[in-house]
Amino acid sequence: MSKEPDRLLVERIQRGDKAACAECIEQHSPGVYRMALRLTGNVADAEDVVQETFLSAFKAIDKFEGRSSLATWLYRITHNAALMRLRRKQPDQVSVDDEEVFGEGMEVPSQLHDWCCLPERDFETSEARVEMEQAIRTLPEKLRVVFVMRELEGLSTEETAQVLGVSIAVVKTRQHRARLQLRERLSMYFTELAQAEA
Repeated sequence: MSKEPDRLLVERIQRGDKAACAECIEQHSPGVYRMALRLTGNVADAEDVVQETFLSAFKAIDKFEGRSSLATWLYRITHNAALMRLRRKQPDQVSVDDEEVFGEGMEVPSQLHDWCCLPERDFETSEARVEMEQAIRTLPEKLRVVFVMRELEGLSTEETAQVLGVSIAVVKTRQHRARLQLRERLSMYFTELAQAEA
């Protein structure tokens, strides 16, 4: 969606146009829901996050400055709402702001199987999708959110950096680490799959 339609839609929402609110929800709720579901791993929580996202967005619509797209702004709200929900459910969890845990000290995967070149149909099986979704859920929050935004939702590196309030370099580093961890986690599955087809 280009900035011009964003601007017009936002102006209508700011004027209290209920039809504009409905249009916004219709356009953006699928992406918001997918991100919420992948971050929370729970349908009920994801649905609550979607509601919280749009309620928060409409309450704060006067603060939308148009420096990013409306979708990017909504993803930022979604990310924050999902993290707040996860922290309420698991208050003893390691803080996502702890760079010692997620920074340079992160272990480099020991086993890398080159599953990038497997036939696309292998990823289309429900079993492969389940394996992938489970692997994504095991990623640390900081890596998971970058992977979801970049690889699954198709946000650019710049948009992801805006949503998360981090630098482009940080996004690239986290994306790389997420891929490495997913490769290690999925290597056994795809090795067995490749051997079965040989």
